[in-house]
Amino acid sequence: MSDFISLGFDNFVDRKRIVAVLKPGSSPMRKLKELKKKEGLLVDATSGKPTRSFILLDNGVLFLSSHLPETIIERIGNEN
Repeated sequence: MSDFISLGFDNFVDRKRIVAVLKPGSSPMRKLKELKKKEGLLVDATSGKPTRSFILLDNGVLFLSSHLPETIIERIGNEN
């Protein structure tokens, strides 16, 4: 299980597939979210909480997380 990191609410993603951890809120990020939604590549892992980060995978899938980007980056670097 060490290859996976928690996005919160029992949602996990393979740390090796992560290309970018992005902060939502800007116009380009909103456009990216809408594009991925239209393509069917958007996964909402927030469980209804506010979206604090986007996690982009190497296959084009975009995850929405309620954790701050700094928290996700910390988890990526934590091997335990």
